Amino acid sequence: MSSYNILLLGSGGRECTLAWKLKQSPLCGNLYIAPGNAGTAAYGTNLPFAVSDFEAVKKACLDLQIDILFPGSEEPLVLGIYDFVKNDEALKHIMVAGPSKDGAQLEGSKAFSKKFMQRHHIPTAAYREFDDGNFDEGIQYLQQHSLPVVLKADGLAAGKGVVIAQSTAEAVETFTSMIKEAQFGDASKTVVVEAFLSGIELSVFAMTDGSNYVLLPEAKDYKRIGEGDTGPNTGGMGAISPVPFANGAFMQKIIDRIVVPTVNGLRSENIVYHGFIFFGLINVDGEPYVIEYNCRMGDPETEVVMPRLENDLVELIVKMHETKLNEVTVQHSPKAACTVMLVSEGYPGSYPKGRVMTGLENVKGSILFHAGTAQKDNDVVTSGGRVIAVTSYGDTLKEALSVSYANAEKIQYDGKYYRRDIGYEF
Repeated sequence: MSSYNILLLGSGGRECTLAWKLKQSPLCGNLYIAPGNAGTAAYGTNLPFAVSDFEAVKKACLDLQIDILFPGSEEPLVLGIYDFVKNDEALKHIMVAGPSKDGAQLEGSKAFSKKFMQRHHIPTAAYREFDDGNFDEGIQYLQQHSLPVVLKADGLAAGKGVVIAQSTAEAVETFTSMIKEAQFGDASKTVVVEAFLSGIELSVFAMTDGSNYVLLPEAKDYKRIGEGDTGPNTGGMGAISPVPFANGAFMQKIIDRIVVPTVNGLRSENIVYHGFIFFGLINVDGEPYVIEYNCRMGDPETEVVMPRLENDLVELIVKMHETKLNEVTVQHSPKAACTVMLVSEGYPGSYPKGRVMTGLENVKGSILFHAGTAQKDNDVVTSGGRVIAVTSYGDTLKEALSVSYANAEKIQYDGKYYRRDIGYEF
């Protein structure tokens, strides 16, 4: 059995979890993570370059004889890392676990994804798009729109480019600052205005080889900083899997109305897509609608999805490369998994870095997935807003959560905060 040298791009909790999962495979040869964090160093070798530095990626691929390139985050995918590799004679043999630049537009452009859903009759909220050219029309549209109303920056805004306006005044003010004041830079040159859907969200993940797909365990994450889902949005404060309301009948609706039309739509438009599709969904009275697509795994959902995926991840990537995912049966663990994210004080606003962390060695019965951490001398220190994810298994969600919460108490650093109500509605 041959083994594969793998280069994983990213530095968050998602990449730490992917490194943990990849390392379990007998097919995993040397594993490198760029730039990685204090946690990824336990599974492979961290390399000191940015995910968007394609020349550094190329040099590493050649020097280290990389067989699989795995972009963990959206940035390199939207910038076209797949096309960069496939158009280079020296690199094109490498398997890339991610879509082409065209495919990554599903995440990189809200307007593109909404048009794609319209073309393929995939259920999503009604919408219009506006830019500087039809700005006044957009203001008029907002003034007669029902409330609340959703405004989305078209491009990538690091998860912060979505505002749910509760009043017309707030909607107009947000719309103006996005377009006229470039609140999110180029990302908000075009704004998608969307009807608000009321329901409960969940995340569904597929891997596709362009023709076939497999479904990974579903998850639900908790985005707001405050308990009871209050306060500003974050990158995610925790996640659970499975999702209690995502029963067989509901999942079948998702497959028939959303997953299959998406995979078939990409193929029919000749869009090269060998990678993960993240379906951000909402359950509206038992009917699934797409809120957004992502072109990679979610974070912190990966921290519960990968622990529940019983298949070999490297083998799945190889099958995906060979267009043979139809030969794979995905096994989901019967156990529940949950993750609780410990964050820095001040997050999601500005926060301090470099706070020394203690007590990591006292954690028992949970897996620690580092997110915003770094190694400094002999200490692990905070280096991000979301610091570390505490993931646990249990026979039930409540059991898994109680283990994570017990271990969250053992980890110490100045300004530690976490939500104590992950999974509260179940």
